[in-house]
Amino acid sequence: MIPAVRLPGREIERLVGEAVPADHARQILAEHYIDREMGRAEGRPWRVLDLGCGSGSSVDFFRARDPAVEWIGLDIPDSPELRTRTRTDARFEAFDGISIPFEEGSFDLVYCKQVLEHVHQPRPLLAEVHRVLAPGGFMAGSTSQLEPFHSFSTWNYTPYFLRLLLQEAGLSMLELRPGIDGISLITSRMVVQGRLFDRVWGRWWGGQSPLNRAIDLYGRVLRLDTRAINATKLLFCGQFAFLAQRE
Repeated sequence: MIPAVRLPGREIERLVGEAVPADHARQILAEHYIDREMGRAEGRPWRVLDLGCGSGSSVDFFRARDPAVEWIGLDIPDSPELRTRTRTDARFEAFDGISIPFEEGSFDLVYCKQVLEHVHQPRPLLAEVHRVLAPGGFMAGSTSQLEPFHSFSTWNYTPYFLRLLLQEAGLSMLELRPGIDGISLITSRMVVQGRLFDRVWGRWWGGQSPLNRAIDLYGRVLRLDTRAINATKLLFCGQFAFLAQRE
């Protein structure tokens, strides 16, 4: 008989509730949510705002899912990632980092991949996300938890804190999923980058990183359910993905 143990992820599981999924515990990227046509009305193109779009690469993922998608990329004028943008086949707009220059209810989905950690004032920005989403619309993306400073980053979020911020803005947290684990993410910043790094990093990034694999084994040994494994990965993750909905 396995003795009773204090499971490290239980507090996260208790605080964010059913937003911790019970279907699978695989590590994912924000693109996971592009495969789900959230908020799209039948017979109408998908209306998407990429908040903090950088180079604009997400438009390719959305067009692969819906060729008629009405995609708009939004970023601040001095974003380091914006300087890498070369494409001219999509609509791009600039803003001040807070006030989103579109009418209320303009979008079915606001996509926000690895941006919130760079936002100086997340509360008013999330209130703006709520405003520009159509009723029942979604916000999906990912953000950092245990990630070293990069590209003028100003915040690291816990899943619980992000849930609180979204609630304040009138957005319900529907789902939280673990990304790459924190130890692997931190270690990668200490390694000289090159072809070998890219091969290893790519496998960790899009697959299952080392600590997440260890947590899977830990879960099998202790016979944990899927939600408990996800909660443990969320506790130690470098980044996590999220899905929220306008109430």
